[in-house]
Amino acid sequence: MNTKHLVVIAGPTGSGKTDLSIRVAQYYHCPIISTDSRQFYRGIPIGTAQPTEEEQQKAEHHFIADRELKDNFNCGAYEAEALRRLEDLFLKHDVVIAVGGSGLYIKALCEGMDDLPEVDPSLREELKQRCYAEGVDAMAEELKRLDPDFYEIVDRKNPARVVRALEVCISTGKPYSTLRSGEKHQRAFNIIKIGVTMEREVLYERIDRRVDLMVQAGLEEEARKVYPLRELNALQTVGYREWFDHFDGKISREEAIELIKRNSRRYAKRQMTWFNRDSEIKWFNPAETEKILEYIDSKICSLK
Repeated sequence: MNTKHLVVIAGPTGSGKTDLSIRVAQYYHCPIISTDSRQFYRGIPIGTAQPTEEEQQKAEHHFIADRELKDNFNCGAYEAEALRRLEDLFLKHDVVIAVGGSGLYIKALCEGMDDLPEVDPSLREELKQRCYAEGVDAMAEELKRLDPDFYEIVDRKNPARVVRALEVCISTGKPYSTLRSGEKHQRAFNIIKIGVTMEREVLYERIDRRVDLMVQAGLEEEARKVYPLRELNALQTVGYREWFDHFDGKISREEAIELIKRNSRRYAKRQMTWFNRDSEIKWFNPAETEKILEYIDSKICSLK
């Protein structure tokens, strides 16, 4: 039996995953790796809610602000690098915590990615140009027509994700969702999945409050600093696109803040749709630390 354990803490944005992961890591005296697709990048700590320096001193963190915004770091690259990192970490630790809200990156780490067909580069470039000219909403509507199932769970404001699904649909003539086999790759460690949840109204209040705190902490100034790089994939996310529209004169400052709150709530809803499909996740309120630790301990004992 495997004697190494990866504890995955998943959940929607604003649900308290970071605080919980630190408490769990301190209990097991173990490190944390991020599965958040935006926390990897330098220069955007506020908008991506990266663990603060103080939080990182409480537990060893990996994949936090360890690459540049211009670096192309996709799910496949993350899977390979994260598995190598885990191999090293498991030499010293029996338990490692993985935390984040990016469902695809959690899937890549725990199950591996599907071997999808190569796409003609000219089609990819054509779709990118169309996305730039028509906007991601128009491309998402086309995806809804070609693959309504994937449309329901994809981040429809993320051009890279929408274009990737579209190019596969168009090049193969099949829905992207049907080509995702779901076959799990065998891992050399046990996986224990924890989900963080709460009443939707409470979660939405937490999200709104967190956005206000981000603005107070300098989110607008952070977005202005990276505005010249606004076309990069790393910045095609909630919390930056809205500020970029404000800087372009399309919306007011107040509208930008309200849109960040609205789009964050919508993103949280899509995250829950994704995670609710995973029957391996055991759900808890983030304040139930003792129950969570008891559950993890029981799973570890049963896997020995």
